[in-house]
This record gives sequence, C-alpha cells and structure tokens, in this order.
Amino acid sequence: MSRKNEGVDGQDEALTAGSGAGAGSAPRYAIGIDLGTTHCALSYVDTEASDGEQAQLEVLSIPQLSAPGAVEELPLLPSFVYLPHESELAPGDLGLPWAADQTFAVGAFARARGATTPIRMVASAKSWLCHPGVDRRGPILPADAPEEVARISPLEASVRYLAHLREAWNAAHPEAPFAEQDVTVTIPASFDPAARELTAEAATAAGCDRLTLLEEPQAALYSWIQSSAGRWRKEVRPGDIILVVDIGGGTTDLSLIAGVERNGTLEPHRVAVGDHILLGGDNMDLALAYGVVRKLAEQGTKLDAWQTRALAHACRAAKETLLGDDQVDTVPLVVPSRGSKLVGGSIRTELTRSELDAILLDGFFPQVGVAEHPQSRARGALTQLGLPYAQDAAVTRHLAAFLTRQREATAELDGFGATLPEDASFLHPTAVLFNGGVLKSGLLAERVLSTLASWLTAEGAPPARLLAGADLDLAVARGAAYYGYVRRGR
Repeated sequence: MSRKNEGVDGQDEALTAGSGAGAGSAPRYAIGIDLGTTHCALSYVDTEASDGEQAQLEVLSIPQLSAPGAVEELPLLPSFVYLPHESELAPGDLGLPWAADQTFAVGAFARARGATTPIRMVASAKSWLCHPGVDRRGPILPADAPEEVARISPLEASVRYLAHLREAWNAAHPEAPFAEQDVTVTIPASFDPAARELTAEAATAAGCDRLTLLEEPQAALYSWIQSSAGRWRKEVRPGDIILVVDIGGGTTDLSLIAGVERNGTLEPHRVAVGDHILLGGDNMDLALAYGVVRKLAEQGTKLDAWQTRALAHACRAAKETLLGDDQVDTVPLVVPSRGSKLVGGSIRTELTRSELDAILLDGFFPQVGVAEHPQSRARGALTQLGLPYAQDAAVTRHLAAFLTRQREATAELDGFGATLPEDASFLHPTAVLFNGGVLKSGLLAERVLSTLASWLTAEGAPPARLLAGADLDLAVARGAAYYGYVRRGR
C-alpha cells in the first residue's frame, strides 16, 4: 500500500491500495463506499455524464432482506450480520437475487432479527476491526455467542458488507462490473496502520481491484464542496479553520482543515487529526439501556446480560424516534423474556424524553469549560461488551482537549494568513462541519455549537459558523465518490 497526496487542489491525503489502482484505461464510474459502524452506503459518479464541478452523483439503492423471504431496496445497508440456527428459518428465507442459498443475513433484517436474538448478531465489526487487543482475523463475533453459534471475524464481517455492496452494484450495473471501477472506501482519520491495512484487505477480498482509502472527515468535506455547486470558495476564506466533528455509531473523529491561499487559489489543507476515540451512538444506546435497567431494578425486575443487549437495540430505535420528533415524549420498550413466569412473555417499559436528555445531554454533551478535559476513571457499563470504549463519555471534554492540544497547529502554515491571539488557550475554529448519524439530532448538534461558541466568546472570538446542507447519512459515501472523480483531474 502506498501513500499519495492527492485530492481537491492537490492537498488532501489518501491511501491507494492494490495493483489495479490507476492502471489501464479509466473506468466509467467512480464509486464511493462508507463502510460504517452502523450502516454502509454506496454512491457513485458517472464520469461520462459529468463535466468539471458538475458531477453526476447518485446513491445506489441496495437490495437487502427486510423480513424472511422479502427483499427491499434501501439507500443504507445496516452493518449487521445475523447468523441463524439451521432450523430457525424456512428454506429460501435468506435468499437474495444473487444468492438464493445464502445462510446468513446482512442489513435491515439482520438488525431487526438480532434485536431480539443478539447472541446471533454481529454488530460494531468496524470497532472490533480497530481493536488491537483481539485477533481481528479470528472468529470472535458475536462476542457473547454460545458455543453452538459459528462465529466470524471482524475482518470477515467487513468482507460480507463489502461483498453485498459489490453484488448490489453488479445487479444494477451489469455493463460496468464492480471490479473494473475506481472504488474509494472510507476509514476514520484516527485508524492506526493495522486497521487501515485490514480495511484494505477486506476491500480487496470483496473484489475492489482499483482501491483507494480516504479518511472520513475529508470525505465529508468533499461532499459539502460538491453539494455547494461551486459556492464553497465564497463560503470558505483563506485563514478559515474548519472543525470537522464526526460522531458515528462507533467513533468520534475530530479534524481541523485550514483554508490556505497558494498561487492565488484557495485550497483546503488538513492540519490536525484527533485521537481514535471509541465513543459514539453504540455507547449512547448502551447507556440508555443501563438507565432503563436501573429503573426496572427499582421496580423489582432484574434483567440478565442477554436481555440488556436486546434492550440496547430497542433503546437505539427509541432514541432515534425521540431525537427525530419533538412531539414525542415517550417511546414504549419491549424486552424479550427468558422465562415463562412473566405475563405475555416479555417485559414492558418505556424511555422518556427527560431520561434521554439527562443521559445524552448531561452524560455525553455536558456544557463544560474549554479547560475541562477527559477524566480517567474505572471502566464501567460502557465497556461491558468487551470493546475499549473511551473512559470519559463526554464528547465536549474530548473536543476541548483536542482544540487545546492543537493551539499551534497553524502557526507555520504557508498561505494561511490568520494569526491566533497570543493569549488564546486553544485553536479558534471559524467554521464547523458536522458528520455522522448522531449529529442528525438538532438537539445534540446545537449543544456542540453552543458549547464551542461559549469558549470562543470567552476569548473574544466570534462564534464558528455552521457549514450546513450535508446529508449526514450519505455525506461520506457521496464525498468518497466525488473524491474518486476529482482525483482524476476532471
């Protein structure tokens, strides 16, 4: 794998893997894949129908099981694998247009079925793929599966997601085989070399013969640039510092991109990447579940580990409902029973808006000062699934520490032009770009912006402006496809 400095105006960094990359005649399509912790997406640019900044960019509808024997086309492929018992489903229930005899499920049905039987569901494979403390090529998932479940590796789970996308592409574009197209797969900016290599290995195994790896915050910026239809050069000025806050299902990635002027041209230049913070939507779902567990315990009902896992998946759906609709104050929760003494075979409870606000806002996005940095503490509920989650769950404290560490990041940057006040305690962003499904919530996004604004105002700086308009579910895939198009020099 070789490292190349390519991208918009030649400044952004990407990794190119595989002997096919850049070889032979240019293919028609530039494909971008978001290989996410909670979902995957595929976008593409038809280079023959594009001209300059006018890129013909589309999102692939992905056929997948939505129920036994039912195939539905959806824009997102949930990143879950379900490994059913051999007698659990009828013959053909797992069949896809390209694989009638498949023995496992990927996508929407895998997520839905696994919510009630979590011991057979592979989730958070991307988080496990970057976990140096486990054998990432070994059969370790599902982590708490009984012996009768044939486990798979985090690498194999990644291959299955990518192979599903490959087959979906080939079904939709038989005239342009996946293996012959330029494919850009995204990774967290904070992935270490081993995790990057494993991602490239998975992509190659899934048939990405012309492969490039691109960091997700950069892909989000490319997506915003493309969607601005050329206006980005007016909205971003030399001397701007863009803070990219990317909070997905498994990780929080923080990056800084500077607007610099070189040879009379405005260029985006990445100046800093934060630590790999294993903190995201998965942690929030688990924290909500533990809150409900405590509430049920106070009412005399105790849940076991299996039920708590199922409850976490139910809390994910409840969280999305409450954050997406201000008119909803309560969402019912149903926890599967492990015994026969409970009426109806299940435990019924609810998640309220006040509980959600208390756990998410106070626990994950507290209003803190810029001098308040992450605290080390004994690992508790957030690490019960075996992953080395961040010990401090407060995203805002991680943000404060990141900006403080990067105070001098632009001090010697050619063409930058802006100067940080001598008494500044942290680097002052002038713009913010959000990415990741967690920040689809206006409540959580506003908390990040207001907290950052309070830090800037205290040091006499104006609030950072929001670079709006991004589709947070699809921005990374769209940006990856646009990057693949731009790097050809189109």
